[in-house]
Amino acid sequence: MVIIFVLSSFVHHTHYFPSDKIFVFFTGTMRPKANGVIFQDANGVFHTAKLAAHNAQNEVLLSAGAIASPQLLLLSGVGPVAHLADHGVDPVILDHPMVGQGMGDNPMNAVVIPSPEPVEVSLVQVAGIPHFGSYIEGLSGLSLSVSLTHSFFDGLINLLNEIKLPTKTLSNFFKLLDLRFNITTQAGGMIQKVYGPISRGHLELQNKNPDDNPSVTFNYYQEPEDLNNCVEGLSTIIKVINSQNYSKYNFPGVTGRGLLDLILALPINLRPRHINSLFDLKQYCKDTVMTIYHYHGGCQVGKVVDSDYKVLGIDALRVVDASTFIKTPGTNPQATIMMLGRYMGQKILRERADFLETKEEL
Repeated sequence: MVIIFVLSSFVHHTHYFPSDKIFVFFTGTMRPKANGVIFQDANGVFHTAKLAAHNAQNEVLLSAGAIASPQLLLLSGVGPVAHLADHGVDPVILDHPMVGQGMGDNPMNAVVIPSPEPVEVSLVQVAGIPHFGSYIEGLSGLSLSVSLTHSFFDGLINLLNEIKLPTKTLSNFFKLLDLRFNITTQAGGMIQKVYGPISRGHLELQNKNPDDNPSVTFNYYQEPEDLNNCVEGLSTIIKVINSQNYSKYNFPGVTGRGLLDLILALPINLRPRHINSLFDLKQYCKDTVMTIYHYHGGCQVGKVVDSDYKVLGIDALRVVDASTFIKTPGTNPQATIMMLGRYMGQKILRERADFLETKEEL
């Protein structure tokens, strides 16, 4: 569903954009007020839904998530005026420099651990909360069906040679697993995930089409503290894999560092690989970082919305979702987002009840 705000005041001017059929009511002199939304249904038909004019408590609630909420604000003319002008967003309802700023995500680095022993099935869960700023999480019960013929094995080694990564560790690893034919093996995995990352990025429009994704830069590990937490996390995982207690879940001769080297050879992201990733965990963190999909920011409290989640400078408009977060919890933020939704729902109901009670007394 595509939602675009209709901002209005006493004087209405209508602008039509044939390319995406978005229109905005606005005025250049009065404080803007959200008056409704335009949305597109599953059949591609656009509809307009306006707030009832007789109730001053009516408002628009935007809960499209950390990516779509700032994007929709920008498309509706609320954001940095220079950026909006660059993409032809017209009219500009409000110059709001912080819309799309402060984008964050918890960076993750993962290790897959083939096991010679059957392991129980376990979803991702917190396995350890150490003293530093990372969570160590684990999962098990993966069933890996791998077809590794000699041609595939040779192709992988050739690929590693092309990107100038040493292949001795991986060659030994594959020999240990005896991957000459099709195999199915059990596996587990561990990840380190930086909690409350300091590194921040931004979100920008690529065009005016609401169906196209915006451009998002998270700047993973830009801040030294985040990078150091990653190194601590991976070092902890290596120690666990190399420990005596973990040995029965590991093939003989396979080390934690060797498993990290295997991840370097997999297409887990689009980042280039660097030779020093084999001995420098800081570079390894950067080369193998992945998203854990805990996106947040872009409409942060105190910068885009106030403590009641009302958009600063605009009446009758709130944003209630993870885009308002300064940081996310260390675990999956789903429950936190659901609690925020219920909290604000109850708060809005109380506000409306109090308003009606006061109105009746008058």
